[in-house]
Amino acid sequence: MSTAKVQKIINDNGVVVFSKSRCPYCSDAKGTLRSLDAEFQVLELDQMSDGSDIQTALQQLTKQRTVPNIFINKKHIGGNSDLQKLSTGQLKGLLKEAGAI
Repeated sequence: MSTAKVQKIINDNGVVVFSKSRCPYCSDAKGTLRSLDAEFQVLELDQMSDGSDIQTALQQLTKQRTVPNIFINKKHIGGNSDLQKLSTGQLKGLLKEAGAI
């Protein structure tokens, strides 16, 4: 998958979490977003035929290969630890800007 296709996914969704279904850090990040009743798109890369291609494209776009790889309002947030570093107020503000809450 080209970086252009991944960028389109990011551009078309207010909040995107590129995830793997058995990843505890991914579960934590999704739980944090759910706790704020945020609407978000999840792509479980380990359940997609082109998941490794998406992961490679994400690495080219963000220099981050690990998951979760989180975008809010087309802005790369980073991984779960980056998401957790945001205060609840900061995160709510970003989610509101993205139209996710």
